[in-house]
Amino acid sequence: QVQLVESGGGLAQPGGSLRLSCVASGFTFSNSHMSWVRQAPGKGLEWVSGVYNDGSVTYYADSVKGRATIARDNAKNTLYLQMVRLTAEDTAVYYCAKGWAEDFDYRGPGTQVTVSS
Repeated sequence: QVQLVESGGGLAQPGGSLRLSCVASGFTFSNSHMSWVRQAPGKGLEWVSGVYNDGSVTYYADSVKGRATIARDNAKNTLYLQMVRLTAEDTAVYYCAKGWAEDFDYRGPGTQVTVSS
């Protein structure tokens, strides 16, 4: 069955950085577009970033553009999200999702990111 397992969340300082990872299994990772979505407290899901199966196309939400880099390693079935210059508005549960935009069919359990001094 499809499994997506995120890691790398935690407490970060404003202005700091983090790198999230997602290990995928149960499907052909190299054939799947992948995304990161997040949900801040009291808010809906936000599509943060996406990458085509071959890495040729990427998407970033305006809220993270210039501060986030999505990457994937198809040999390791792993998706990454690097974020810098973190702010309190980045505090959310971050989910790895199989699919593009909000049209994903699976997502992981999520990893909490809290940005606070």
